[in-house]
Amino acid sequence: MVRPVVALVFLTITLAVSAASWDDDSRYVSLGPRNGYYIVQPDSHLIRQLGLYEAPWIDTADPLRHGYGADALAFRFNRNGVLIAPPAYIAQSLPYDFYTHRIGSLTRGRATTQDMEAMFGRGHSRANRANGFMWYYALPVYNPFEDRGGRR
Repeated sequence: MVRPVVALVFLTITLAVSAASWDDDSRYVSLGPRNGYYIVQPDSHLIRQLGLYEAPWIDTADPLRHGYGADALAFRFNRNGVLIAPPAYIAQSLPYDFYTHRIGSLTRGRATTQDMEAMFGRGHSRANRANGFMWYYALPVYNPFEDRGGRR
């Protein structure tokens, strides 16, 4: 009797883990040899691989925020302020085309912090790295499906 229960528990865990991985749509979008960007979900494996630990995203399902949250843009620069890695868009659901077109136009090895400030203003937060720094921008978002005050 114990073996079927244990097998059922393992099967349930396996199905739950594989179902969660279906929801993860994190990926790299290539726009050329030196242009492209990552679309990353906040709880994905890719966000940890890219080292985007300090990103200022806020979950719209947070009971204290009631549908209001933040996506984030992340840029990795060398010590001279030149973009050295593809930018990342940390999105809770679908990313906005306005931002994907802008970050997709940036060329690694050429774009600088001045280019970022011209497009997005000053960075919201900065995190130092051994070979440079990360610059993060918070993007306010609203998800009406997470708003507990509205009708569904």
